[in-house]
Amino acid sequence: MTTIEILRTLVAFDTTSHRSNLDLIHWIADYLAVHRVKVHLVHSEDGGKANLLASIGPDTVGGMVLSGHTDVVPVADQKWSSDPFTLVERDGRFHGRGAADMKGFISACLSAVPSWQLRSLSRPIYFAFSYDEEIGCLGVPQLVNRLKTQVEAPALAIIGEPTEMRIGVRHRGFFGHRALFSGLPVHSSDPSLGASAIEPAAYLVTCLAGLRRSFARQGSEATLNIGRIDGGTAINIVPGCCEVLWEFRPQDEAAAELVRDAVRDALTNLPAGVTVEAVQVAGVPALSTRNNDAAVSVARELGALWPEADLPFGTEAGFFQQVGISTVVCGPGSIAQAHQPDEWISATQLQAADRFMQSAGAWALSEPGIRHPPSFQTA
Repeated sequence: MTTIEILRTLVAFDTTSHRSNLDLIHWIADYLAVHRVKVHLVHSEDGGKANLLASIGPDTVGGMVLSGHTDVVPVADQKWSSDPFTLVERDGRFHGRGAADMKGFISACLSAVPSWQLRSLSRPIYFAFSYDEEIGCLGVPQLVNRLKTQVEAPALAIIGEPTEMRIGVRHRGFFGHRALFSGLPVHSSDPSLGASAIEPAAYLVTCLAGLRRSFARQGSEATLNIGRIDGGTAINIVPGCCEVLWEFRPQDEAAAELVRDAVRDALTNLPAGVTVEAVQVAGVPALSTRNNDAAVSVARELGALWPEADLPFGTEAGFFQQVGISTVVCGPGSIAQAHQPDEWISATQLQAADRFMQSAGAWALSEPGIRHPPSFQTA
């Protein structure tokens, strides 16, 4: 099957994050089984979703991981010119939910498998396809743990988020938090008899807002946002409950620790009668340039565009980097099209991804130190 044919099939699966991705995962697993590829599924705790880990080539160290997520964002309240889950071609663009983010990349990976299997690869290529990336990379930690324990150490990982085939070497992390304050509700005629949950919540918000302003004054890349506050029941009742949802995006661990310290201080010495439950609801580590020389070098060899780019969006790349795998982000399509109505990926970007995958096969066919063997040249 061609990349476009596979993309048409994958787009037809509605894998919006609130739905199961199992139908798509099983289709990919069956496709790979036909081509004699070893496949392992890593299910969510409730069994309703699954990651897919596949291995092509020998069981040896030094392979390449090609990683992508299978979920997509909702289409509700968006005005589409056609069915979002039917791939439609118009003027050299293929429209459909997930076409750019990031089923185009996954399709290019899958379409390359038959040609890879016709040759005796010297180094393995792994597919790592995850669930629920769009709501906080919920599936990828399981997948990376399985990768770490089940296969020989890879040399690098390439995360196929849409970068127009440019090499992304850095992005901020994303950490989402929930703080639920509980107090004692009483009639407001004598507030001293109760304990307000809103007041300590407001203090936390004030601290976070002060940090955000401090980051801005310093020209820091780190950002903070208070996304939601919900508390109280009536103007004449001391509020017994208040919830604060907030997130921060640090460019490095130093900025992350600064925020954590400030929050710990804000949540200590609470007023009498007030308790707080503070939990992290999403955590996506930053991608840094630390130890990424191997991934950058190979991505350039495979035809990725240069110069390197700092990415404005988060990916699962940091999870791979955390376990010691040299990692970059590089994939077809533009992030400007992601999450938009009439999302599209161009035919030229899909062709570039196909050439990239041909070169990946050449890289895996060659022994370390050999650039491209004569029998497998890139297009």
